[in-house]
Amino acid sequence: MNDSVFDWLDAHAEDRRKAGLTRRLNPRRPDDGLLDLAGNDYLGLTRDKRVSGAAAAAALRWGAGATGSRLVTGSTELHAELEYELARFCGFPAALVFSSGFAANLAAVTALSGKACSIVTDSGIHASLIDGCRLSRAEVAVVGHNDPAAAERALATRRTERAVVVTDTVFSVDGDLAPLPQLMAACRSHNAALIADDAHGLGVLGDGGRGAVHAAGLAGSPDVVVTVTLSKSLGAQGGAVLGPRRVIRHLVENARSFIFDTGLAPASAAAALSALNILKDEPERAQRVRDVAGELSTRLRAARLHACEPDAAVISVRAPSPEAAVQWAEDCRAAGVWVGCFRPPSVPDNISRLRLTARADLSEEDISRAVKVITETAPR
Repeated sequence: MNDSVFDWLDAHAEDRRKAGLTRRLNPRRPDDGLLDLAGNDYLGLTRDKRVSGAAAAAALRWGAGATGSRLVTGSTELHAELEYELARFCGFPAALVFSSGFAANLAAVTALSGKACSIVTDSGIHASLIDGCRLSRAEVAVVGHNDPAAAERALATRRTERAVVVTDTVFSVDGDLAPLPQLMAACRSHNAALIADDAHGLGVLGDGGRGAVHAAGLAGSPDVVVTVTLSKSLGAQGGAVLGPRRVIRHLVENARSFIFDTGLAPASAAAALSALNILKDEPERAQRVRDVAGELSTRLRAARLHACEPDAAVISVRAPSPEAAVQWAEDCRAAGVWVGCFRPPSVPDNISRLRLTARADLSEEDISRAVKVITETAPR
């Protein structure tokens, strides 16, 4: 027995500690009393009794898990209904539900590319899309953030017949919006498809929260594929791919993160379906979360903090160093406000920041409390 085989991990952990990059888990209680500006419950539906009640009823009816992969026993009537309603709501012919947004992104990128394809990606895409590119065996060109001209040049100089442009719609670090119309124009000039991760757009942007791709007028286009997560605006768990029927058929036949993964738990499918129905009935929630994000940003900038002007629900506030960002977040939490903390290597620009997420159910009192705590604990 060799008990030194993982000694290298200790050195790696010490290097991260010295750089101020140690990560740790912070289990939360259901009644911790913290004002949550760190999670992604944009519409405030995770604790809505209609949503949690639907999940509970589905668990009692269908059981705690899906029991198998979607192609064996893991597809229920709930999955089929959710796919139909998601596609119809977002304006696409078809949808396919996965156990996570990560799995949905892996499926879309890997199954729609391959050795005979070139992928052009924004430098700020989510880690799941990056991993999809790495697994794709395609030629990958990474271009500057939100630079459609660079994307077009990469498409024009590719060596493969097929090509795909991959982007987030709303980037998860700074919450800025991708130039979707310009990227689509570049794709169409060079016979390429567009894969857009709308995880942070669904429920926030577009008519009644139908997403950034819908807002850009691209929903239902035969050359566009969209991925979404069910764990943010819809307050549940899981992910989905939306697109042309032949794309969805191809994923069912070829996407490894669909074929070899246990299906989404019925309780999560029911919760997401309930949340989607609430959004249909209460479309004002989408506008409300944008208003809250704008108000938080305005007040923080008025306090001379380096807060971004949000395009959706995410607001980033720059910190002077990784250590300062960690301490700032800890001080906020000690004062009753839970904020996110992003540091290298999680951020592509190597700038540490607090990451705040707006929610449609935040009150004026909540907003004032959050601004007061964040400004009073800011590094001096």
